[in-house]
Amino acid sequence: MGEQSPAERHLPVLLDRCVELLAPALAGPGAVLVDATLGMGGHAEGVLRALPDVRVVGLDRDREALALAGARLAPFGDRFTGVHAVYDEMRDVLDDLGLPAVQGVLMDLGVSSLQLDEVERGFSYARDAPLDMRMDTSGGATAADVLNAYDERELVRVLREYGEERFAPRIARAVVRARQERPLERTAELVDLVRASIPAAARATGGHPAKRTFQALRIEVNGELEVLERAVPVAVDVLAVGGRIVVEAYQSLEDRIVKRALATGATSSTPPGLPVEHPDDAPYLRLLTRGAEEADAAELARNPRAQSVRLRAAERVRATPAARRPGRARGAGDRR
Repeated sequence: MGEQSPAERHLPVLLDRCVELLAPALAGPGAVLVDATLGMGGHAEGVLRALPDVRVVGLDRDREALALAGARLAPFGDRFTGVHAVYDEMRDVLDDLGLPAVQGVLMDLGVSSLQLDEVERGFSYARDAPLDMRMDTSGGATAADVLNAYDERELVRVLREYGEERFAPRIARAVVRARQERPLERTAELVDLVRASIPAAARATGGHPAKRTFQALRIEVNGELEVLERAVPVAVDVLAVGGRIVVEAYQSLEDRIVKRALATGATSSTPPGLPVEHPDDAPYLRLLTRGAEEADAAELARNPRAQSVRLRAAERVRATPAARRPGRARGAGDRR
């Protein structure tokens, strides 16, 4: 696996559709796209090839991914800039680069191909590894830290909220019992524990029994939903009028946040009963997709990781009213 190139390791999901949606906003000279979740650079490379005048600013909290993507995109020279940052820090990154606004933002959410494929990162329930799950391995709590330090009630909360795991209390109790003997350290230990905690009838459907637990821990370790809640409004705010945002989500919790943020921007805030809409209450986004788009059969045959994708897109039609603009991220995020 380590000998494969990033292009061989990562097939970007719905690449052609992403480019199609972004292209009208990136057609002019000097257009800039923020790839807010760069990963191994598949989407960025697709945009750079398809739109030869575009500059891409790529953000990622994973230093290994950033290095691999940087090597992959080196042939594009100064048309690509890679930045180690979490994507809710987008405004601060653009300020540092002297870019007051951009014409496109792309977010491909969730765990990356690199993180799934690197066994030692601990994201996969299919292979034994240390319980890490950090997207940025340079610091912060690991999944093992969460499992061994959180009390039972907090573990239940994490599993329920972030994994939508209906057997959260059973699993949390089993974790607490197991760690009294010795700390949990390996993914295989957790998989066995979860499997034993879920009734046999429930294990027979719904995929791997540990899937929801691993999702919940990954989200907790990386603060993914809190970051996303901050990031989508910021991404809209950095768009120039006429700019476009495309977001690919892979589970319902992410998609719900994206849907709500884009729908808010596309809806008038005029109070009910007023006969005239005040200009500040007019929508500042236009939705470009009817609901969330899914991968078709051809995409799924080409790329099985597209199975759960939900794509949403919108266009900025006017400036965001001051009262509806997000705050600054610096100091709240994880900038280094």
